[in-house]
Amino acid sequence: QVQLVESGGGSVQAGGSLRLSCAASGYTYSTDCMGWFRQVPGKEREGVAIRRYDGTTYYADSVKGRFTISKDNAKNTLYLQMNNLKPEDTAMYYCAARPFCRWMVRASADFPYWGQGTQVTVSS
Repeated sequence: QVQLVESGGGSVQAGGSLRLSCAASGYTYSTDCMGWFRQVPGKEREGVAIRRYDGTTYYADSVKGRFTISKDNAKNTLYLQMNNLKPEDTAMYYCAARPFCRWMVRASADFPYWGQGTQVTVSS
């Protein structure tokens, strides 16, 4: 059974940093995509950062230069380093995984596995 467990969310002031972690269990795929999405009430879930198994990455324009996605394969853990946080980054952040990823995907519908989410709140 695949489980994705996020951690690292919290409340910070604008300009601060947080690092989100997503520990995957029951999930071992060498040709996968994993990523981070975020959602605020009343809006669609949006892709923030996606990482393909070959190291290819995608970032939403709103986070380029501030967020970095990485993965520790030995720990089967995905990370999202978030720097220079802004109030508009406030959202529930979700980890997502797609076992077989022939090409980069960005839509939430392309990911079958999801974590429970971790809240990030940035105050001005």
